[in-house]
Amino acid sequence: MGKTSFLFPGQGSQFVGMGKELADNFSSARLAFEEADEALGFKLSALCFNGPEEDLKLTFNTQPAILTTSIAALRVLREETGLTADYLAGHSLGEYSALVCSGVFELSDAVRTVRARGTFMQEAVPVGVGAMAAMLSIDSDDLTAICEEAADGEVVSPANFNSPGQIVIAGHATAVNRAISIAKAKGYRKAMLLPVSAPFHCALMQPAAVRLQELLDCLLLHSMGLPVVSNVEATPNNDPSRVGQLLVTQVCAPVLWEQSVEKMISLGVDRFVEIGPGKVLTGLVKRINKEMSLFNIEDSTGIKAVSA
Repeated sequence: MGKTSFLFPGQGSQFVGMGKELADNFSSARLAFEEADEALGFKLSALCFNGPEEDLKLTFNTQPAILTTSIAALRVLREETGLTADYLAGHSLGEYSALVCSGVFELSDAVRTVRARGTFMQEAVPVGVGAMAAMLSIDSDDLTAICEEAADGEVVSPANFNSPGQIVIAGHATAVNRAISIAKAKGYRKAMLLPVSAPFHCALMQPAAVRLQELLDCLLLHSMGLPVVSNVEATPNNDPSRVGQLLVTQVCAPVLWEQSVEKMISLGVDRFVEIGPGKVLTGLVKRINKEMSLFNIEDSTGIKAVSA
């Protein structure tokens, strides 16, 4: 019998209306949104269900919105199916959802933390100074060399190792654009700037990491019910005393997503269940290994599919 992993999406998966169908039909989902609204002191639920999209896209709103929608879906999945996981993982912000699932964080603490995290990350670099770009069909060694050549005293480095042939870079906008030009000159035509408000997971995020450290130091962490595969190490962590440092390091370090999925497969996982808005992670797992059994839980249709 193979093992199961629950995956939790990160920024970019949000959409207006997310979580509404679950909250309308399941009290456990509705209560999750009420918990988040109370913790934050404003109607995050209304922003998720009704928008406007411009406000939902602001980093400090997006992060608690995706986390709350993911936990609402998780609670419905658990009570409707009883499905359990052997490993948990989340992409960037999604690692916080995984930690709530594991029992390390209370939902209320987690939403307040990621709202602050979003603010810290946005304020670390003035808008327009940083950028991120998706670099397709380039192997990691070539891309690292391109980034080194493009840096020219500035910051540009791999930020997300998403799947074979899909790596995202981040840094100063001028350096990111140089990297795109160098890549194209070497025959790598598929490179495009991403519509993001800050250069996540690179050295420019250091001011955010410092502020996040202070916040995490004050949080009460519980024991881990399930191992969480960290973005930073791509290995399962069972030790709650390491969680804070892994999350602080994650702010400036690349997300090792492809490596994390490969690690779980090597540990016997053959079923991945993406819990939360969108299907981004399901798509990435498919590109990493086509043999996996994949499910996506963002509404009652997904719940029914898993039950079947």
